[in-house]
Amino acid sequence: MCGICGCSNLSGTGKFSAVKSSKVNLLTTHSHKHEQHSHAEKVRLVQVEQDLLSKNNAFATENRAYFQNNNIFVLNFVSSPGAGKTTLLVETIKVLKDKFPIAVIEGDQQTEHDANRIRATGASALQINTGRACHLDAHGIGRAVQQLGVQANSFLAIENVGNLVCPSSFDLGEYAKVVVLSVTEGDDKPLKYPDMFHAANLMIINKTDLLPYVDFDVARCEAFARQVNPDIQILKLSATKGENFSAWTDWLITKMKG
Repeated sequence: MCGICGCSNLSGTGKFSAVKSSKVNLLTTHSHKHEQHSHAEKVRLVQVEQDLLSKNNAFATENRAYFQNNNIFVLNFVSSPGAGKTTLLVETIKVLKDKFPIAVIEGDQQTEHDANRIRATGASALQINTGRACHLDAHGIGRAVQQLGVQANSFLAIENVGNLVCPSSFDLGEYAKVVVLSVTEGDDKPLKYPDMFHAANLMIINKTDLLPYVDFDVARCEAFARQVNPDIQILKLSATKGENFSAWTDWLITKMKG
């Protein structure tokens, strides 16, 4: 949560600004024993977290109303760094770009590398560089949608910052969270990061072409995911090799029509 990690909301420039968390400030501004203030600090941290999420949720509600009024189908893609979110989106655009308009909001701490990869497909993309912050927030997404000029009756993909912790708590106004898990990461990720897998509507197990070369038990991973989220949907595919990729695009088309 941001009261602990130190992330701020989006600044007026459209980028994240990094600030010290209340926890850091409290621990570094006095010299007597920390135990004397442990309860007060915990209360303060809880208040900071609640305030951040309350403000974010208000913006998320506005975003969701805008998306619904303009028939914009929005997915929030979350994962660890390197799980293959950008490749998944690039290949998705190649398959579906003639069926409906597609736009992408990219979240990374630095560079426009991923946004440039999306633009190379012909789709429109806007990069949000978050600096030290570890997630996107609803206020920033609302601004980005306006800057990008997302069309009505379209698909908007939000590629969140690579992180399986904070993005789980921040509603962006999306229809659903899609968590992408690479088989190179380990099959126990759903138990290690349960909040993310509990918040997700769909888990994509990616890079299945590498299964012969890694120690990853697909059935075990699926069981762990359903242990924390019995309703989670699961797809297995390889974005780079195209294995079972149509299951994903069919799922997306069905949801958009629904």
